[in-house]
Amino acid sequence: MLQSLAGNSCVRLIQSHKSTWYFASLVAGYLLYLVFGAVVFSSVELPYEDVLRQELRALKRQFLQENECLSEERLERFLKKALDASNYGVSILNNASANWNWDFTSALFFASTVLSTTGYGHTAPLSDGGKAFCIIYSVIGIPFTLLFLTAVVQRIMVFSTRRPVTYFHTRWGLSKPLVAIVHATLLATLAVSCFFLIPAAIFSALEENWNFLESFYFCFISLSTIGLGDYVPGEATNQRFRELYKMGITVYLILGLIVMLVVLETFCELQQLKQLRKMFYLKKDKPQDRLIILEHDHLSFTTVSNRALAHHEDKTHPFVSVSTLVTPIDDPMIQ
Repeated sequence: MLQSLAGNSCVRLIQSHKSTWYFASLVAGYLLYLVFGAVVFSSVELPYEDVLRQELRALKRQFLQENECLSEERLERFLKKALDASNYGVSILNNASANWNWDFTSALFFASTVLSTTGYGHTAPLSDGGKAFCIIYSVIGIPFTLLFLTAVVQRIMVFSTRRPVTYFHTRWGLSKPLVAIVHATLLATLAVSCFFLIPAAIFSALEENWNFLESFYFCFISLSTIGLGDYVPGEATNQRFRELYKMGITVYLILGLIVMLVVLETFCELQQLKQLRKMFYLKKDKPQDRLIILEHDHLSFTTVSNRALAHHEDKTHPFVSVSTLVTPIDDPMIQ
């Protein structure tokens, strides 16, 4: 008997806090996914890093042996200076000295990566004034970009998602959830083809050292606003039409980001995903509960109003009953 009561109480406790348990499982799943990613990246990339470190140490020892007049300390200082400049996008190589990082097209490309929060990191402000302006520019520009993207996506969604789904639902009598799923799948396929596969083929043809996988990797890292900065187009030596190329990449990034947001919003409007999201959200007050609260407030207000009215009448009429006045003729005592 006690076990059944305890079991029923546990079931009622779980049912009453279902969203909390779902949210706890969501947090645990997210943490496990982070750990899973760390384990995979570490196991895959650590051997390559070790090989690269050994190669660099061997090259350094060989260089010092061939140039005995150069001390290891001077070489360390020189390499540190060169690497610090490379982190700011300035290369010491002769074949890369012709590319400027802060001409107009490069600065426009940098501004687009800042406002879209992509931030490749291959170019960074050198001066204190540039760093201060970058902070102010980002504080104003990032919310402005979010407002701009939200307004653009809201208008595109009307023509790209809502009207087509409503048209096929009303004209052909198909199920609206089914039409929405098919439409979202076709839209995602079109977006992947036009903004991932085709641009990857173009980048692999224009960039000398990029294959198709590296080009597709750049497209995904850029349009998902991850922006690692290990692959940046237009930085090759003697790049033809570099200014026009940088301008085209800037337009591609902005349009691609808009399309990705449209696809994401289309999937978020699917009924199945809405039900999935509700599992992890806090439940709102039910309309019946709100009605009971309103009725209780109305009754309380009515009670207080009636009491106040009765108190006001007591002050206006202090006597409960007043006898009718009579004339002296009608009074027998006077007679």
